[in-house]
Amino acid sequence: MINETRFVSQELKARVYQAMRELNYHPNAIARSLRRKKTQNIGMIVPDISYPFLAEVARGVEDAGFELGYNVIVCDSDGDLEREADYIRLLQEKKVDGIVFVAAGESSSHVQTLIEQGMPVVVCDRDLPGVEVDTVIADNVGSGYQATEHLIDLGHRRIGCIAGPQVLGISNKRGNGYKRALGRYGILVREELIVRGDFRCRGGYEAMRKLLALDEPPTAVFACNDLMAVGAICTASKRRLRIPQDVAIVGCDDIALASFTNPSLSTVAQPKHEMGAMAVEMLVERIKDKSKPPTRRLLPTDLVIRDSG
Repeated sequence: MINETRFVSQELKARVYQAMRELNYHPNAIARSLRRKKTQNIGMIVPDISYPFLAEVARGVEDAGFELGYNVIVCDSDGDLEREADYIRLLQEKKVDGIVFVAAGESSSHVQTLIEQGMPVVVCDRDLPGVEVDTVIADNVGSGYQATEHLIDLGHRRIGCIAGPQVLGISNKRGNGYKRALGRYGILVREELIVRGDFRCRGGYEAMRKLLALDEPPTAVFACNDLMAVGAICTASKRRLRIPQDVAIVGCDDIALASFTNPSLSTVAQPKHEMGAMAVEMLVERIKDKSKPPTRRLLPTDLVIRDSG
């Protein structure tokens, strides 16, 4: 009767629910999941939940999961493939209905194995070449292009780029957008103006030091994420450079911190919450129909102009 699988009178139903409240009775979720062959739990694996961008994506996953009646188990792999594999085994033991996956790197082996085992998977914020899997990702090439074109429109021609780790496709795509914009406006790509960081503030700080040490330093810099842009602002400020008068700086992601730097950070906003929510919607579709062809959704980005450039 609790599951409303057959008709009972309203009077009897009210008496049963009253007794349940008095006895503090709760249905056995494990027994119910065994009967339904679904746990209403989904997993999410991320390489670093402390990274503000991924924290906002995870919030989108949790909000959408809650709305659709799913509990979300978030696992932080700390960018380690072995730890990622351990969490995959844990989620399988928990009998989750599906997994939203932000891979630790560009390795596709773990996702491929899950697919072969019949586990519904949606890859978020990564492209995994060679794997037929549902994917939701922002337009990273467009992000790099938007940021660089904005700096060109401001009159800059010697534009530096603080790129992210080479092993991450999103970093390379943002860098490709930077190069594409320079080429579109007839500006030569100079390799000495491209310095790699680690997507952290410290990486941006050190990369900016290298750029400013050049015989001809850039008049503007595109940092491939906001944390590195914050580090770049710190370096420029310590050199007593005025931002944006002496050097303009534009980031990418539009994390909450971007509005509160000094000066406030111009950046390219990624649809972080929407990306997480869409990943869950796609996962639920996959749970319902495992036979449908994989889909790839590319979300647009928006330039947010503030005070840094």
